[in-house]
Amino acid sequence: MSLGHALRRIVEEYPLARTDPPAGHPLAHVIRKGAPDELRRALAPLDGPFLVKGSPGRGSHWAAVPWLAVFDPAVTTSATRGYYLVYLFPAHREAVHLSLAQGTVAAIREHGPRSGEYLRASGARLRERLSDFSDALPVSAITLGSAGELPEGYEAAHILGLTYDLADLGDERRLRADLATGLAAYRALKARGGLELTAQRLKCQ
Repeated sequence: MSLGHALRRIVEEYPLARTDPPAGHPLAHVIRKGAPDELRRALAPLDGPFLVKGSPGRGSHWAAVPWLAVFDPAVTTSATRGYYLVYLFPAHREAVHLSLAQGTVAAIREHGPRSGEYLRASGARLRERLSDFSDALPVSAITLGSAGELPEGYEAAHILGLTYDLADLGDERRLRADLATGLAAYRALKARGGLELTAQRLKCQ
């Protein structure tokens, strides 16, 4: 299995898999173990350390939007806070988004009903600070095709990235090159002050 093959399996099999319980399901295992292992292999030539996690949901419930994420432990070890690089799988189309994203749950806890507005404003400012990546990572907004606090939060939390259709997932060389670019943007954001400068400016408005 390659990274592209793992991503393709999730895209193609997730809609049907959700009709069965996730406990012991082969695709849940792919998302938690197989796909993260392939992502770690793709990350191996790049300087680390990185923490990789995949989530098909919690307990007896599939996630509306499964994800596969790369965390810099110096920034965050969780998708709930900080910022990280993540593959998100929309519910309404056969595609996957590579997203440099802000932590969603922490923003929801802090800003409540205004969290989406806050995250979008923060994302716009972060894109300005990462303008040198706008050509390589041109997707500035994503849709996930699912209503709910978390899917809508993931949409709002997106900073920049790429979207792949199924046909794109056969190009392993491109996927790995894009992953390296995404990590370069991740590191650049860290070097340029992370979320702190943006949070301070938004509070002053």
